[in-house]
Amino acid sequence: MLDKNIERLRQLDLIYGNRIATHYSNTQAIEECVAHSDLVVGGVLIPGAAAPKLVTRAMIARMRPGAVVVDVAIDQGGCFETSHPTTHAEPTFVVDGVIHYCVANMPGAVARTSTFALNNATIAHAVALADKGWKRALKQDRHLLNGLNVAYGRVTYQAVANALDYEHVPAPDMLE
Repeated sequence: MLDKNIERLRQLDLIYGNRIATHYSNTQAIEECVAHSDLVVGGVLIPGAAAPKLVTRAMIARMRPGAVVVDVAIDQGGCFETSHPTTHAEPTFVVDGVIHYCVANMPGAVARTSTFALNNATIAHAVALADKGWKRALKQDRHLLNGLNVAYGRVTYQAVANALDYEHVPAPDMLE
């Protein structure tokens, strides 16, 4: 498991002990881990922005033939240099002997289950918005406020504004 969040790596060490190896994510660690892995799952997320290409084609080429990479970040452009979106109907392709699984909207494979999970995770927010109205709900819940991307035609999320080269207006300014 590679991550830049040291606290999360410590938690994983406590939970799993020596059953998994944790590493601080940097180029050297990624290169070493990818080269020796039969399966690499890329789960990079930078909210509102494209995923960085952390695994290069050269790294993929050093993997054993028949190894598998799964690009969970494909909906944000993918985190493997060799990735491109695939479908549930044709989910895989091969580059340099390495099998790639890059299905956009992976939860769609289990639509009913993923819908229940999404509903369970979001229903409290929907109820708050309905009961309080969007401005009051966002003023009272920083998580909802952090989720605001656009209001009154203005981009309130910095990464989205940067990606689209739009002016950024801080979300709290839209609640006045």
